[in-house]
Amino acid sequence: MKFLNFLLTILFLSLLSFPAAAQPSDLIQQLWKSYPEFKEDALSQRRIKHQDLQPLIQKLKKEQGFEVNRIGKSIEGRSLNLISIGTGKTTVFLWSQMHGDESTATMAIFDIFNFISSDKFKDKKEALFKNVTLHFLPMLNPDGAEVFQRRNALGIDVNRDALRLQSPEGKTLKRIRDSLSADFGFNLHDQSKYYNAEASASPATISFLAPAYNYEKDVNEVRGNAMKLIVGMNVELQKFIPGQVAKYNDDFEPRAFGDNIQKWGTSTILIESGGFLNDPEKQKIRKLNFVAILSAIFSISNQDYKTWSIDDYKEIPENDSKLYDLKLTGLQYELLGENYILDLGINNQEVSNGKNGYYYRSQIADQGDLSTNYGYKTRDLSGYKIKQGAIYPKTFDNLKDLEKLDFPSILSAGFSYVRVKNIPKNENYTNYPIQVVNEDFMIPGRLGVGSNPTFFLEKDGKMEFAVINGFFLDLGDFDNSIKNGLILR
Repeated sequence: MKFLNFLLTILFLSLLSFPAAAQPSDLIQQLWKSYPEFKEDALSQRRIKHQDLQPLIQKLKKEQGFEVNRIGKSIEGRSLNLISIGTGKTTVFLWSQMHGDESTATMAIFDIFNFISSDKFKDKKEALFKNVTLHFLPMLNPDGAEVFQRRNALGIDVNRDALRLQSPEGKTLKRIRDSLSADFGFNLHDQSKYYNAEASASPATISFLAPAYNYEKDVNEVRGNAMKLIVGMNVELQKFIPGQVAKYNDDFEPRAFGDNIQKWGTSTILIESGGFLNDPEKQKIRKLNFVAILSAIFSISNQDYKTWSIDDYKEIPENDSKLYDLKLTGLQYELLGENYILDLGINNQEVSNGKNGYYYRSQIADQGDLSTNYGYKTRDLSGYKIKQGAIYPKTFDNLKDLEKLDFPSILSAGFSYVRVKNIPKNENYTNYPIQVVNEDFMIPGRLGVGSNPTFFLEKDGKMEFAVINGFFLDLGDFDNSIKNGLILR
């Protein structure tokens, strides 16, 4: 009996001392449900600019507990700001948009600011900020963001400037990291939407990495703590996007900031935002960043990340690159009198339109046997023949003349192109589900990797489907929302 009481006492004491994993998990579920209350509505699309953030940063200066400091400027003179809150001993440093066209986490950071300044979860936030101090550097590359490009105004990749420190943005990041001597660092990026979780059709919506600090990829306590945090974030994200979390390649890159910051003693976590079906502006992925980052911050505060196993980090599948926007399988294709079976992998590539927006110029990414590849959308079209489209017999004077055309009828008749005489020089696309061409345009002779996918799919002598600039149209159930025609000259 005494021995049984002794065992019960030991069990009771161990439960008291063991960090409770359920409490943070319950909190993350609550944050997920209440996220709309914290979402910053002023940031609703990916192509955000420095000027979009300034009113929000000015507002934070008036919020209790926030400290805002201008810590540097970009090559073109745009301000870099450090936003801090908390009094805890453990320091956490988060920086986003080192690449100007990777803005998902920047949006999520301002959602986190709204969460911090709200009246909700007061007790949890008070406990949090007694343990940690948070430092945010959103939009590290504002010049790149201005034109929505990866590189800065100098034309260099800031994330390959950790050794030479040629860019003012890189110098600022290094100086702030050193001055804070941060315990934890979050390097926040976007990755290609064409990454999938290894051996899976699921997109790698979120990918993590605890960067290596040497070529041997050794794991010390600093890197190990980053791995453990990632395990905890993965556990939470699996509840919302099961199978859509992956791990970035950990080959050591001696010029990269993430690898060096890990080397300099800050446990560094890379978060890469990939793709999610029907989320072109990454608003759902922004929400995932919100909960993942907050789950990690609370885990740092209560130190429950220490309970996770590095072995579980190794079990997270790696990124693969076998995903297309559209995969069509089993197509019959005639070439020089012979019939072949082709699968097509089609990607819708974004092109900036100079108006803070973009259009799509699609291309065939691969063709042949694509049985080991996947698509966000996949159609088995066995038995369907690829048929080249024709040019509509009437020539129109201008683009406006096309407004009243019966596009379903024109497409069903096998016409995928219309001629227009007077096409404005700077126009490259339209909101019509058909390709616009000039009077000299010649239809391409055959399909090929890199070519624009525009053709019809015929079965038993009937045109049933069309692919216009890489977008799939069911001619029997026409979708008027698909309007991605190019202007081809």
